[in-house]
Amino acid sequence: MASRFLRQISSIFRVPIVTRTLRWGLRLLPILIMMDVGYLIGIWPDWDRYTEGPIQRSSFIIDYEFERHRHTDWPKLRWRPVSIETIPQSMIRAVIVAEDARFYEHEGIDIEALREAMEYNLSKKRLIFGGSTISQQTVKNVFLSPSRNPLRKWHELLLTIGMERNLPKKRVLEHYLNLAEFGRGLYGVDAAARYYWGVPASRLTDRQAIELAATLPSPVKNNPKTRTRSFENRVKKIRRYF
Repeated sequence: MASRFLRQISSIFRVPIVTRTLRWGLRLLPILIMMDVGYLIGIWPDWDRYTEGPIQRSSFIIDYEFERHRHTDWPKLRWRPVSIETIPQSMIRAVIVAEDARFYEHEGIDIEALREAMEYNLSKKRLIFGGSTISQQTVKNVFLSPSRNPLRKWHELLLTIGMERNLPKKRVLEHYLNLAEFGRGLYGVDAAARYYWGVPASRLTDRQAIELAATLPSPVKNNPKTRTRSFENRVKKIRRYF
């Protein structure tokens, strides 16, 4: 009897608490939405600045330079943006094969890739693949923070749609190839080509292009210097399409 009485009393007090919580949540929701809209307005790019002209430093490059003051063992930043006209077609092809096979077919978001990634992750019972397109990765590199903010994916989605509507695919690739990380402190294909092989991006061989593309999922751990098993397996997979 005593336990049943206590459960009844507990339920009496619990209902108003839940109700009040829901009411406060509903009141706060419009405020949070307005705050997020304000944030997006504040960070929304002037797309004309990115449609043409020199490639600008990404948020990840800026963050690396800041973090390097705390990590004195990190190498200095290497970054040499170049025109996409000087980048070999084999490099462009290798990156598309490795990161976004339907790059020219979608409008920034590849629903099929997201579905496949979700099914694979569920089968393995852990998060392995994210299904992000080159466009999404470019937006993340250029505009967003490396931090795992819960709203970042939402912001990434909206910015990707905006970028796809304002920049041609070729320009998106130019940003990506010049800003992607290829190793600790290595950003862009030209800096990576000079570091790993002592040549400019324009002189990359097919093999070298494939190896650079193979570093992209985890460039600090898997790259042409470390030559891990994961890296070598990825090289083999990409080479099948050449």
